[in-house]
Amino acid sequence: MRKQGWTYKKLGEVCKIARGGSPRPIKNYITTSSDGLNWIKIGDTDPQGKYIFSTKEKIRKEGLKKTRWVEENEFLLSNSMSFGRPYILKTNGCIHDGWLVLRDYQDSLFIDFFYYLLISPFVQKQFKIKAQGSTVSNLNTDRVTNIDITFPSLEEQERIVARLDAAFAQIDELRANAEKQLEEARALFNAALNEEMKPKKGWEEKTVGDIFKTYSGGTPIKSNKSYYENGNIPWIRSGEVCKRFITESELFITEEGLKNSSAKFYPIDTVLIAMYGATAAQVGILKFPATSNQAVCGILPNKNYLPDFVYFWFKHIEEQLASQAQGGAQPNISQEKIKRVLIPFISLSEQEAIVERLDGLSERVKELEEIARTTVKECDALKQAILRQY
Repeated sequence: MRKQGWTYKKLGEVCKIARGGSPRPIKNYITTSSDGLNWIKIGDTDPQGKYIFSTKEKIRKEGLKKTRWVEENEFLLSNSMSFGRPYILKTNGCIHDGWLVLRDYQDSLFIDFFYYLLISPFVQKQFKIKAQGSTVSNLNTDRVTNIDITFPSLEEQERIVARLDAAFAQIDELRANAEKQLEEARALFNAALNEEMKPKKGWEEKTVGDIFKTYSGGTPIKSNKSYYENGNIPWIRSGEVCKRFITESELFITEEGLKNSSAKFYPIDTVLIAMYGATAAQVGILKFPATSNQAVCGILPNKNYLPDFVYFWFKHIEEQLASQAQGGAQPNISQEKIKRVLIPFISLSEQEAIVERLDGLSERVKELEEIARTTVKECDALKQAILRQY
């Protein structure tokens, strides 16, 4: 139903839309010089934010003729991957071809009303429909130009924005409180973990290599399809070592791939440590027989240790171990460093008591995480409902 007094137009009729560009190869244009031009990337945004205030990188002035200059109070719209996400510029700079710029809208649209309009279900649904039909969903200039929009007078836009700002501020406060409670719960757990693992009188320490058998995995040659096609042997990569209990694998290898590589089977209750890249030092407990690539170290089960105690010990030293990662583009920790880690040699009964206490706190944190996730979803849904109403 059309609203009386509201104007209906195509987005391209009320603003100019243009795509960014990239000087290539971009690495040749990146500079640390103070007179460099801001190079605006998606990494400079806050996923929950409204503005772009600064950039992490700059490009040389010579790159300007191969890119697009944008200025404060213009809108940037992501046109691929997380497409259709608008941001208001609070800085000047250059944009690559993953951005569209929306400018010269001020005669028709009040800046904050324009932002709310772009994130509204009415417009976002159109973005989603128009981005479909290609291998990678994306928005181009023509597709965005033909988006239908509706808006009242500038005076009425300001009144609507005032009401939306007030409502959204209350919702954001509710969301922030939930996130704060979650942070406090996690901090409480980490404090308890550090206290439980603090050396006690009578504790003896030994190295992991003295107590446990360890080995890392391997990668069958990628070019040999027979090592992967129709494989049924779970093959874990370091990025999958990201939670306490590892219960599934994304990839599989064949028997032939297993025989022709250094991959080995880990038994159930092997404690896995990620050794490479961003996940280095993360830990998990394997709950099914599986193999892994060389970026994972397995600490095999030992009758003198509970897997959960070993897991909590490595969570306790995770930051310390991660700080030992070495290398260039993909820093890593070695199996030898893991074998040199000191671990308390204490009775099973003492391990059980520690694990029981930490499990109790861990369950409480999980409950708070679920409450926080639910609250965030409800806050986001409430915002969309309010936008839909307006």
